[in-house]
Amino acid sequence: MSTLILHLPTARPGPATEYSYTLTADGHTALRHATAPAALLPEPTRPGGEVVAVVPARLLSWQRVQLPPGLPLGPGQQTPRLRSVLEGLLEDRVLDDATQLHFALQPDAQAGAPLWVAVCDRTWLRENLQALEAAGRRVSRVVPEFAPGPTASGGPELCALGTPEEAYVVLTGQGPDLGVAVVPLTPVALALAQAGTPAAGPAGAADPAADDTLPVRAEPAVAALAERTLGQRIALHTSSQRALDAARGDWDLAQFDLASTGRTRALRKAGSAVSTALYAPQWRAARWGAGLLVVAHLVGLNALAWSERKALAAKQAGVRSTLTQTFPQVQVVVDAPVQMERELALLRQAAGSVSARDLEPLLAAAGAALPDGQLPSAIEYTPGELRLRGVALSPDEEATIAGRLQAAGYRARMDDGSLLLRAEGTP
Repeated sequence: MSTLILHLPTARPGPATEYSYTLTADGHTALRHATAPAALLPEPTRPGGEVVAVVPARLLSWQRVQLPPGLPLGPGQQTPRLRSVLEGLLEDRVLDDATQLHFALQPDAQAGAPLWVAVCDRTWLRENLQALEAAGRRVSRVVPEFAPGPTASGGPELCALGTPEEAYVVLTGQGPDLGVAVVPLTPVALALAQAGTPAAGPAGAADPAADDTLPVRAEPAVAALAERTLGQRIALHTSSQRALDAARGDWDLAQFDLASTGRTRALRKAGSAVSTALYAPQWRAARWGAGLLVVAHLVGLNALAWSERKALAAKQAGVRSTLTQTFPQVQVVVDAPVQMERELALLRQAAGSVSARDLEPLLAAAGAALPDGQLPSAIEYTPGELRLRGVALSPDEEATIAGRLQAAGYRARMDDGSLLLRAEGTP
């Protein structure tokens, strides 16, 4: 399953609004990165692909709250009551009217425990999602550009973004109670991040081995400015790499009135799992192993089939050899069992003997099995089959006669008011 990742613009959408996008097949490598209007955005290249929208860090605020126990928080359980509780808890912390804001709870949130709430402008987010849906790009998931939680380095990290005229830094991984901070690109940003870095040992003494150098990443446009301002080397981190990192996260800001249905979430989760297994680099060894296992099974099955065909051909050759050796006059073998039965019938006829398929044995078997007083009104005979008309039998008598005749090598049943006998092997 491929994924189209869109960076939502900071302004409300309009006819000329363009979206920066990244197209990926495995969630780890970008196939294409460009900017286009909503109507010209590419579609996911594989069936079941999803569209992910990324909310810029500057448009999100992060609030740490603790909800009362007993509130349902799971997907599909976010009721208006929960929304009212969040508005009451956050109305004194946000500058805008809480009723005009969109709230999203952290993944696996539990009532009674501290949790993160992402806050953004509801009208701006809804209008962007509606514009994309009108262009045929329905968003499956909305994710934050940066989210609270542990970083790859295990400590605080800085990411310089923007343009040289309007550069800023995003601070993440500063601790369980500090979310995502967006500050101007100044030396103060580095000082803020270093303030959250532990540099003392267990006894409070300075650790001489501690490294005060924090991981700093930057977009190419502000990389040189970040090096000069922060006084250290930085690693380049493009917007497409940032989009891939955000899309792999657990967050989904499409909650409450923007939430997807349970069926959509289940399909998206299944599709993501399949896509990860089929295309993600970390599953490459497993895919190779599965492929080799399939090849080994195919080779083994073909070898077994070849052995079975060889054994069957040997048996068929033995039957043909038996026929031609027993009856040298047979020159062409088409169906050895049928031809052998025909030759045996000719031998019996020439010797004046009868077989179980002839009229006399059939009549003798029927006479021995029929009850006293049961005489047929008509007899019809074809090789291997005898029909006695005018015989009336009760179900018990029919079962008894069938058992007797089966012991003698015949099958018997009532058919259209007559008793039908067939020799075993007669079609």
